[in-house]
Amino acid sequence: MRGSFKNDAKMSYVEGIRTFIRVFDLGSMSAAARDLRISPAVASARISQLENHLNTRLFSRTTRSLQPTEQGRVFYEGATRILDAISDAEGALTDATQTLRGTIFAAAPLSVGRKLLAPLIPGFKTLNPLVDIRLRLSDRKVDLIAEGLDVVLFQGQPDDSNLMWRQLTTCPRVLCAAPDYIARRGLPQTGDALLADKHDCLTLRFPGAAEFQWTLKTPEGPQKFPISGPFETDDSDVLTDWALGGSGVIMKPVYEISDHLASGALVEVCTQTPPLPVPLGFLFPHKRHQDPKIRAFIEHMAGPILASVTQNQT
Repeated sequence: MRGSFKNDAKMSYVEGIRTFIRVFDLGSMSAAARDLRISPAVASARISQLENHLNTRLFSRTTRSLQPTEQGRVFYEGATRILDAISDAEGALTDATQTLRGTIFAAAPLSVGRKLLAPLIPGFKTLNPLVDIRLRLSDRKVDLIAEGLDVVLFQGQPDDSNLMWRQLTTCPRVLCAAPDYIARRGLPQTGDALLADKHDCLTLRFPGAAEFQWTLKTPEGPQKFPISGPFETDDSDVLTDWALGGSGVIMKPVYEISDHLASGALVEVCTQTPPLPVPLGFLFPHKRHQDPKIRAFIEHMAGPILASVTQNQT
């Protein structure tokens, strides 16, 4: 006989399904628990109760690994459709009542999120009190689908054709360093000089990162320069701090460091071969385009973000 879910005494069936999908996607009970903001014990209990309800094992567990069973793989497809159907139903209710509700899972790079996105979220919440925002800031590459994200403020060239892309603008970038560094090492005017004089280039690195070379504009067209340096980090704000302290050369969008350029704390280098500009916009799964709260979130953020970036580029 199958188990059952009782109100208040046990978790809801939907929460069990939601937990199952996150464990399946992330391959870890603890990672799913962190993502859902619950304890590993609660996540494990939800999975156990769901398995009791279904009268089948969804995962094979050992002390070192957790793998979905064949029944778990079959259930995953249907479970995903259940959550999508709930999301669609909420969207239809929103369209009928004109009241946005639910939770938005958003992400952005650290400095971009702090500077451009986070300050706008309280205002969006004030306008839409039934919508909660879960904002994740990280400079590592994120997987929207696997991590259950609704929308990402993305800086770079999207490489996933399965996602929708709304570009807001293209941001000029510069190579720059502190006056103290330039006084010690000289002021390179080109990418060739950057390499020939073995300048210390400070880079953003994390698993899957591609910043082991900088693409610069040359008279012959865009050219990749294999840079190197003594420091690297997965936090772009730390790169700026290192550069301000005289540790080396960084590549940054102008809007991120406009105050430091204006004050002279950072000085542009390699002006004859500047970096290529970088697109800035929103990435989101196709199905989220039909979700009224996601559309409203993007519309609320787009104008102020574009205005802030434009203001800090001049």
